[in-house]
Amino acid sequence: MTVRIIESKQNARLKELRRSLAYPARVPGGLAGIEGPNLIEEALRSGLRIDCVFVAQDAQHLLDALPFPAETEVLLLPAELLHSALATETPQPIAALIRLPAFTWEHILGDLRQAPLLLLLAGLQDPGNLGTILRSAEAFGATGILSLPGTVSAWNPKAVRASAGSLFRLPLLSVAPEECFIRLREAGVKILTTAMHGAQPAHRVNLAAPVALLIGNEGNGVPPELAAQADGAITIQCPGPVESLNAAVATGVLLYEAARQRGMR
Repeated sequence: MTVRIIESKQNARLKELRRSLAYPARVPGGLAGIEGPNLIEEALRSGLRIDCVFVAQDAQHLLDALPFPAETEVLLLPAELLHSALATETPQPIAALIRLPAFTWEHILGDLRQAPLLLLLAGLQDPGNLGTILRSAEAFGATGILSLPGTVSAWNPKAVRASAGSLFRLPLLSVAPEECFIRLREAGVKILTTAMHGAQPAHRVNLAAPVALLIGNEGNGVPPELAAQADGAITIQCPGPVESLNAAVATGVLLYEAARQRGMR
C-alpha cells in the first residue's frame, strides 16, 4: 500500500469523500463513500473496487486487519480533519471511496429457471428503511432490487450502514417505470403491488413463482399510476388493531413468506 500524509481540507481526495457522502452516485462506476472498518471489510469481501482509504493518524493499526490490495491508495490524516468530512454524529476513524458495482438486468433476473424474487421500490424516502429492506432482501434470497425515480439513493450513508454490507452484493438497478414493466413482463415476472385494501393475503398468493413486489412510499404507499400497472395486489393480515406496518417491516414479512413458500432454499 502507498501511504501518504495529508493535512489540508483542500486535498482533492478528501473533497471527493465529502462530496460522495453528501451526493452519492447512482450510476455504475461512480464514487460512494463508506465509513468504518466493518463496512470496509464487507466491501473488500464483496469484491468492490476501493479507490482510496482515509485513516486517522491515531488509528493506523486498523490497516493491519484489512486485506487491501497492494495498489490501494491510503491517506493518513489528523482525526479532526477526517471527521470534518464524515456524515455521522460519532465519526469512525477510517473511511473509504469505493466504485459502485456494475449490475445489469442479467444480474437482476438471474437464472429464470430459479424463479426471480424481486423488490420494486417506488418513492421510498427513508434511507434507514431502504437499508433495512436491502438487508432483509439478501437474508431471504431476493434476486435483486429495482429502484424507481423518487426513491432515495441506496448509497446514501444511512442506507449503506443499515444494509450492513448487503448493498455491496445484492444486484440493484435504478430504472424508469416504462422499461421496468416491459422487462419484467418479457421475463414472465408477475408484478404484485402492496395494498391495505382489496388485496389477497400474502399466504394465499403464489410467491414461489417469478414475482416482483412493488413497495411504495412510507406515507402514501404505491402511486396509483404504478399500482395500476401491477398484475395483482398483496397484503399482510394483522390480527392487532394496527392500521399499517412500517415499510421495512412489511417488506421483511413478505420476503419471509416468499422464502417460506420457496422452501427457504
